[in-house]
Amino acid sequence: MTTNALLLANLGSPDSPHVPDVKRYLNQFLMDPYVVDLPWPLRRLLVSLVLIKRPAASAEAYESIWWDDGSPLIVLSRRLQEAVRPLWRHGPVELCMRYGEPSVESVLKRLASQGIREVTYAPLYPQFADSTTTTAIVEARRVIEAHQLPLTLKILPPFYDRPEYQAALAASVEPYLEEPYDHLLLSFHGLPERHIRKLVKDRSHDLRAPDSSKVSAKALAVCYRSQCQRTAELVARRLGIPDGKWSVSFQSRLGKDKWIEPYTEARLDELAKAGVKRLLVMCPAFVADCIETLEEIGDRGREQFIEAGGRELVLIPCVNDNPAWAQALVELCEEVAELPPQPIEQPKMPA
Repeated sequence: MTTNALLLANLGSPDSPHVPDVKRYLNQFLMDPYVVDLPWPLRRLLVSLVLIKRPAASAEAYESIWWDDGSPLIVLSRRLQEAVRPLWRHGPVELCMRYGEPSVESVLKRLASQGIREVTYAPLYPQFADSTTTTAIVEARRVIEAHQLPLTLKILPPFYDRPEYQAALAASVEPYLEEPYDHLLLSFHGLPERHIRKLVKDRSHDLRAPDSSKVSAKALAVCYRSQCQRTAELVARRLGIPDGKWSVSFQSRLGKDKWIEPYTEARLDELAKAGVKRLLVMCPAFVADCIETLEEIGDRGREQFIEAGGRELVLIPCVNDNPAWAQALVELCEEVAELPPQPIEQPKMPA
């Protein structure tokens, strides 16, 4: 049997919560044309301006959630890697980060040097977006092409609606529903509207549609916002949460562009003022807890909700290294491993 390595890919993290490391990480992240989709000169100018003050603020945020053994996202991703390792029968299980270390390039080169020829590549993003899924795939293909590595990729597609993932996601939430609560907020990472408009050609597509069943299959395939809505609908249905007791929002805005709505900051205030006292919040765009969940929601979001009149905000952890999620991920990747290898295409980078 051909050895097939499983390569898990997540977003990444600074090497430390210190300003120089955070600045280096932010520069790599924001200079990705799939993240800040401006022509290079404008992107370089904008990012340079952002890097004047933002690294210090971000470093303070990272410091507040940093663990003794490192960045929560890296630590939890490595724990997932270890949970998956005994379940994957085809070869080694490795971990890489799109930004920072371990880099996509270093891991793919090491696998090739070990004689691996097939790689099942698993971007750990449930919903599709160019700024997550596409850039992870393009980077892997770029490395293989640039270094002429004798590797073929089998790529895990977005899995937001797959029963395996949905079951693991629901299982991570169920213990938090045992005590009385007023509302469940599903807060997803935000995205500029133009990122979606570039992909969805239907001008009538509603970027605030409250029901994903009314979205065409063609639009759903590339619309991050609709996939988030479908994720929420499916998990709420699986958990038996009635309409009106759950809602969707989007966090982590950056810059002055129009981002998909409703905004999490606004929803926290609205829910508190509507009489919600005990609020549960989950973040299903992430499979590992990170600065966006632990600090943005668990710290700042909790403080905002209580100041607005709420009593308690409970942050539900991501699926992290839960055994049910590790098993679900392997099952999803097993399907991919059985497919014919996908040819390596010449990367097409934005301007």
